[in-house]
Amino acid sequence: MRASATPKTQTAANGQAFEQPAFKRVLLKLSGEALMGQQGLGIDPEIVDQIAREIKSVTDLGVQIGIVIGGGNIFRGLSASARGMDRVQADYMGMLATVINGMALQDYLERHGVFTRLQTAIHMEEIAEPFIRRRAIRHLEKGRVVIFAAGTGNPYFTTDTAAALRAIEIEADAIFKGTKVDGVYDADPKTNPTAKKFDTLTYLEIVQRGLKVMDTTAVTLSMDNKLPIIVFNLTQPGNIKRVILGEKIGTKVIGD
Repeated sequence: MRASATPKTQTAANGQAFEQPAFKRVLLKLSGEALMGQQGLGIDPEIVDQIAREIKSVTDLGVQIGIVIGGGNIFRGLSASARGMDRVQADYMGMLATVINGMALQDYLERHGVFTRLQTAIHMEEIAEPFIRRRAIRHLEKGRVVIFAAGTGNPYFTTDTAAALRAIEIEADAIFKGTKVDGVYDADPKTNPTAKKFDTLTYLEIVQRGLKVMDTTAVTLSMDNKLPIIVFNLTQPGNIKRVILGEKIGTKVIGD
């Protein structure tokens, strides 16, 4: 299923040139914070609508998209655990927060005419399908966007790990991690004006340098399965489409 990340141009029957996606199937990883915009908590409808429009522009190219969303805009299990809450209970609450975000994104995608399916790792049949790998792949093949919620269904695992796991299971060409910065830096660019941006990194460099791209489990899963990770600025309009078309923006994480 893996595709070459090189932009191509083809010619339609009417003689007009059109851009050919560099990826056929991808897993888009969104943080929960990406949905809250400038708000301190919750979901900003304008931001969700913007993301939905961006995703539609990519599905219009025929690209198959799976999505994993975090829940940090609603509840952070790890933070709650640090404040004294039982870790397992807190993690399950965090998984439920990702379902809320998934439902919100599903609603806005369907307002823009995008067919979707919401699948969860925790059974809640009244609002979502249970995650079944073969069914998820079939949905993608039919052009539906599949949103994977509730993480892996297990405590102690982050949505980064869930994203890597789902990407491997659906045989995605790459993980696209949308953030609020334009790639991976050796320091926080918001507080350090001399921070250096990386154009490419290896999985081992991420671990050795302690860079906060994805957690170690997710990076290891990606490395073992030769799954590229592309980190880019989600807040810049059109960036999802640019990455899909193979433009060299953000930071690409690959093997040696």
